[in-house]
Amino acid sequence: GCHEDKALALTLKDGSSMSLFVDPKALGQSVHASQLICTDCHAKYDQDHPSGATFPSRRAYTVRSYEVCKKCHFDTYTRTLESVHYDLLKAGVELAPICTDCHGAHNIPNPHAKRAMMSRTCAACHTDVYETYARSVHGRALVEDDNQDVPACADCHTHHQVQQPGSARFRLSSPETCIRCHGNATLMSKYGISTTVAQTYLSDFHGVTASLSRNLSEADQQMVVTCNDCHGVHNIASPKLKGQEAMKATVTAACARCHTDAAPTFDAAWLSHYPPSPRHAPLVWAVQMFYSFFIPFAVIGLILNLLLHVYRLSAGR
Repeated sequence: GCHEDKALALTLKDGSSMSLFVDPKALGQSVHASQLICTDCHAKYDQDHPSGATFPSRRAYTVRSYEVCKKCHFDTYTRTLESVHYDLLKAGVELAPICTDCHGAHNIPNPHAKRAMMSRTCAACHTDVYETYARSVHGRALVEDDNQDVPACADCHTHHQVQQPGSARFRLSSPETCIRCHGNATLMSKYGISTTVAQTYLSDFHGVTASLSRNLSEADQQMVVTCNDCHGVHNIASPKLKGQEAMKATVTAACARCHTDAAPTFDAAWLSHYPPSPRHAPLVWAVQMFYSFFIPFAVIGLILNLLLHVYRLSAGR
């Protein structure tokens, strides 16, 4: 009866005006519409209504709603306490996002209904990052084609327990993040992408180092090469669309960051994400096949030689 009035507003302590209009249609489409009533969230309306002017600013009022969501979503709330956003809020950065900044207040949609919403929500603060992502192979598929298979912001950064992306911990966990999709044979078969990207990375020098470096110091962990170092982060391009020569240049530049004295042809030693075969790196495949037979033959011959030697000694006695 009152809050349907678009002119209804409140003047706060800092002199700013906060609209008190609530769109009935948006409220009716909210996920809370059939579960909650107004006073479930605005519990003390009878005590301080309409004394919202006691809040110093509109943002201060919004930040207080952080505690309101905790009443029902306690598990989710506790996860946010470990996020980089909460660290900023605790440090006094009032603009750090809280529940209602991402989910809305009276018009809360189903957070799993459309994953493009995740990216657009993050774009409110991370505008430059979003624009870069929207031009990437993942972003174009999601934003332009509404492809629900590709990762949105929260798939890599999580929804509530958002880590500091520049930390060594986040770097070392990035291969696991990529492998969730690129190691899924059913998903990758839809796009003709090989799942060997996961096993080839984990079995080569860089992947093994990443797996073994979790207990190293942060400085040593930062030296580990992960997927992002070669493919980028938000600007990931399709290797097929980028072209072979452009990919070679990208790999060369990535290698040069650590291997500063490497020759220009250094990247030619990398087998990409294909295991050696008669089609991909036939010489390496031939050497590998030779050793797969030669090493067991040599070991069996050595054991046989020792057994014969022991037999000769025992027979001589």
